[in-house]
Amino acid sequence: MSQTYPLVCTKGVIIFPDQEIVIDVGREASLKAVENARDNYEDKVVLFSQVKLQQENPTFDDIYHVGTLCEIRHVRKFENFLRIKFRGLDRVELKEWSKGSLSDMGTVDILHSYRQDEVEEVALVRMIAGAFEALPHVEKFLSKELMIELSKGIGADVLSDKAVQTFPLLTERKQEYLETLGINDRLEMLLADMEKEKRMSEVEQKINETVKERIDQGQKDYYLREKMHAIREELGDVVEQDKDAEQIRKRLDENPYPDYIKKKVKEELARYEMLPMASGETGVIKTYIDWLMDLPWWQTTQDNEDLSAAQDILDADHYGLKKVKERIMEYLAVKQMTNSLKAPIICLVGPPGVGKTSLAKSVARALGRKFVKMSLGGVRDEAEIRGHRRTYLGALPGRIIQGMKKAGTINPVFLIDELDKMASDYKGDPSSAMLEVLDPEQNSLFSDHYIEEAYDLSKVLFIATANYLENIPPALRDRLEIIELSSYTDIEKVNIARQHLLPKQLLENGLKPSQLKISDDMILYLIRYYTREAGVRQLERTIATICRKTVLAILKDKKKSITISKKLIKEWLGNEKVEYGKKEKKDQVGTVTGLAYTSFGGDILQIEANKFEGKGNLILTGQLGDVMKESASIALDFIRAHAKEYKIDPKMFEKMDVHIHVPEGAVPKDGPSAGVTMTTALVSCFSEIPVKANLAMTGEVTLRGNVLPIGGLKEKSLAAHRSGIDTILIPKGNVKDLDDIPEEVKESVHFIPVSTVKQVLNAALVQ
Repeated sequence: MSQTYPLVCTKGVIIFPDQEIVIDVGREASLKAVENARDNYEDKVVLFSQVKLQQENPTFDDIYHVGTLCEIRHVRKFENFLRIKFRGLDRVELKEWSKGSLSDMGTVDILHSYRQDEVEEVALVRMIAGAFEALPHVEKFLSKELMIELSKGIGADVLSDKAVQTFPLLTERKQEYLETLGINDRLEMLLADMEKEKRMSEVEQKINETVKERIDQGQKDYYLREKMHAIREELGDVVEQDKDAEQIRKRLDENPYPDYIKKKVKEELARYEMLPMASGETGVIKTYIDWLMDLPWWQTTQDNEDLSAAQDILDADHYGLKKVKERIMEYLAVKQMTNSLKAPIICLVGPPGVGKTSLAKSVARALGRKFVKMSLGGVRDEAEIRGHRRTYLGALPGRIIQGMKKAGTINPVFLIDELDKMASDYKGDPSSAMLEVLDPEQNSLFSDHYIEEAYDLSKVLFIATANYLENIPPALRDRLEIIELSSYTDIEKVNIARQHLLPKQLLENGLKPSQLKISDDMILYLIRYYTREAGVRQLERTIATICRKTVLAILKDKKKSITISKKLIKEWLGNEKVEYGKKEKKDQVGTVTGLAYTSFGGDILQIEANKFEGKGNLILTGQLGDVMKESASIALDFIRAHAKEYKIDPKMFEKMDVHIHVPEGAVPKDGPSAGVTMTTALVSCFSEIPVKANLAMTGEVTLRGNVLPIGGLKEKSLAAHRSGIDTILIPKGNVKDLDDIPEEVKESVHFIPVSTVKQVLNAALVQ
């Protein structure tokens, strides 16, 4: 039988029979319904939940049609709403929604729950009671009253409704419980929801534990640091230590340091924080941490990909040096093609002043990389390369790591200067330490004693320089790509002076090009008679002197412009310093012009031989090294063995002492290329046949009279050319090296290949 009551729509609130709930009622239609219920319907009202909560004026189709008949238990008035306590009485089904004279009215039928299988009902109640106990934090889902009722054996009907009231379910799910009349059906629904809640609780617990571990560790660290901070304050220690530590941690978090470096820094930081500020070790640890964090670990510069621009930079900075420039351009091209390339270890070998160091700077400029330099001249201590152990007082990283810190990137151009000037003593062998630095297969894990962690040097473009290749240990030389820079010819020096040295000195001395006029002939005169060198360093100093004297003349003597002449050069620089064309003026007995290759380039040596009465002794003077002494002995023995062939009386060797001298006795000399020169000098001395003055020779001789090839032919040829010699005897094995000789030298010097001492003597002695 249908009954009619005032109707109230709720937003997302479901009320079950025997449930008391407080609801704020504010809509005008709902306020009228409450007032009508209190006045005319013995505080009875029907509540139905809206399907869509945002609707302000729902209709019949916008609400669930199963609701609850409720009794108004208490009303509290506020300014714009009523706060009402409702008590649920019965389930009802809405049949009709009508507009009454006082309020909206709902015609409803009372719905009654019905029991199903009794055995199943008892089993379900037991299972639910057990499931409640198994739920973590059961108090969230059970009120005290329900727990008491459960212990007393609450009825299934009441249990199914009361348990749902506090269970965390969606509105749609609670509406399903309200609409389900079968008690066992509701109990099964409840059991399924409890199992779901249990699984969710387990997942939540797992997530909470993970989060808690992270938070706990952070809180623990924070707590310990704060505690340590407080203890230090009590002891009067400076709290600057804590600020340093905080800044270091912040820097670690904000930058992509490698994981092993972060771990190492945190370990050292923990030690740093534990020590009192007055401890001497705090400074050591802080310095170590600073080194670790200041080193470049990920910072790089972008390489210049424009090959034409790179070529232009190299050409603008240096005249000639074709091979070196080609090698650099090859490196750039391959890197651009592959987008990744292990940096080669290039070694520029040549005499002083030919531009090795400045070329390395130009390479850095062409690539767009940072440039750092390390000079190895006189380095004897291995710690200079690898650093000191941190246990030593005043320990520091090696110069490689110091250079990387200075560069600030992991891919600079790193110049290792004077590679051939390293020495060894009881402190270790630095050249062996350089093996790891200059080996492309090893330097990705370079180990510095101070840093202790592996450092990657594989992206660094190392450029080494040396004056004399033979002074570099063979094992180290094997790891280098050798590029030789030879001496400059006079014409090359004129071009270098005109294009580079003169503009540079004019700028440095504040002169305009119009204020100093110097012709190419005058530059050539300076080169030949005021400098004697393989490179252009002395030439630059000479030009600088002329520029300074020009400035003085302009300011003191009020001259507008200076034109350089031979007379002015002699007035400013003094008489000629060098004798150009330094060779013997006439053919002489026992005097032969030899060619030498020194660390300062090529040079000519006058080797003199003389004989006098004695007991057959060999006297050597001129600070000769072991190799040249052996060459002299071989030369003398060869002549004694072939005395008759050269019309020399064999008895002379027993009655005569022989003296071989190489002038400039204060200068040490050594090398395997004086054998033919000494042999020729001795044959000339004993046979009294003069040697041609306009001829020079180089080569080593064997006891059988064979001539062996030598090194440094280009340097020696340039030295002979500078000295005005027009014929050079060279070993036949060196003919292949003639391709490297400049054309201007080939045009004025005649090269004669020889393979035996007989050929040497035929060409050198005046017939």
